[in-house]
Amino acid sequence: MELELPYDDIAALAARQLGTLFLFRTETESAVLEEGLRRALEDCEYCFSRTENKYYHRNGAVYFNPFHSGQYSIFLYFLSRAAFDLQEPGSTLADRIYYLNKALNGLDLFHQVRMPRVFFLDHPVGSVIGRAEIGDGFSFSQNCTIGNNKGNYPALGRNVRMMSGSKILGRCRIGDNVTLAANSYVKDADIPADSLVFGSSPDLVIKPTKGPEE
Repeated sequence: MELELPYDDIAALAARQLGTLFLFRTETESAVLEEGLRRALEDCEYCFSRTENKYYHRNGAVYFNPFHSGQYSIFLYFLSRAAFDLQEPGSTLADRIYYLNKALNGLDLFHQVRMPRVFFLDHPVGSVIGRAEIGDGFSFSQNCTIGNNKGNYPALGRNVRMMSGSKILGRCRIGDNVTLAANSYVKDADIPADSLVFGSSPDLVIKPTKGPEE
């Protein structure tokens, strides 16, 4: 993967951002951050290689630019996940990286939320992605919400797309290749695969996106 900044500069940038906004203990946390950075960049390379977005490729190679807010949002999520797996009991490093993502990019994506290996976002400001089963190819935009209702969480199939302002809450089963239109609201409802969803529960409008011949 081609990097806009050298590896050491990306590590220094993340450490400086953490230390400036919150806290970073160089002596005890540098090793975790370094290994977490390595893992996060590997995850980014795999994830970014699956998108056709022109900003994720340069000179025929997968490309990571920490000054691209969308790319950096994904990177910080993967970094927080890695730190959560690597840190010592009682450490809050993963929490601080999650909080850094929220502070810099306006995205609430907690490190204990299990995102798929391949997901995408576009202008994620104001989005809250809570605990759910989420399939590969998931994408979302600004002001989207996934969360529970009375302790029940959604399950999303592959290639689910959430347009701006859309919400999925509660006991929902969302099929593969479903698109939620802007400002749609699905609560405690199942959506069949290959559908386009409009409106709000319980008065949803669901239109198939594939004809009988397909």
